[in-house]
Amino acid sequence: MSGLLAWVLVGLGVPVLVVRRPSIAVGLVTAQALVLAGYALHEATAGKDALAAVALGARALGLGALFLVVAARTREPRPVRPGMPPLVRAGAAVAFALVLTWLVPTIGLSSRNAERAVLALVAFGIAAAATSRATLFQVIGIVLIENGIAIAALTLPGASSLIEIGIALDLTLIVFVAAFFHERIFAEFGAGDTAALRSLRD
Repeated sequence: MSGLLAWVLVGLGVPVLVVRRPSIAVGLVTAQALVLAGYALHEATAGKDALAAVALGARALGLGALFLVVAARTREPRPVRPGMPPLVRAGAAVAFALVLTWLVPTIGLSSRNAERAVLALVAFGIAAAATSRATLFQVIGIVLIENGIAIAALTLPGASSLIEIGIALDLTLIVFVAAFFHERIFAEFGAGDTAALRSLRD
């Protein structure tokens, strides 16, 4: 994986930590997933590799459509305030990514650029899920982590394309379950705000 492609993938992840409109965040992670699918198709050397790339592209479009439908059905009456200011959250996420890149040794991917992109997206996803009170943005954080794992699957030397498809499907199921819980929380409390869960009592 080239340095330019790694920067593009990481660059699409940073704004997710700053924007407040779910539709924009959905567009960013969908574009990121489509870039990954395009990379997989470009690197395909056999029919099964092309099939894996198509599966990644279908996953990207399917998740994008799912998020847009969920966002439309659970439109917030007023914006959910993040746990910390967006720029502070983005700065903390970038710092976390740099620390991971510094601490984590080589993990055996085809290039160090790919490894840095994986670590950065995992860091961004964790930061998005941990610092946002909006449940939809927490689910989008899971997708960022998933995209990072997809990079690892695509750039692991000797990895089977069937493994790539399996990883994509398994993680997509997790996102579907998380989106379902978001809808349930919204239906119960009238907002996708995790702060509302504090009102629950045994």
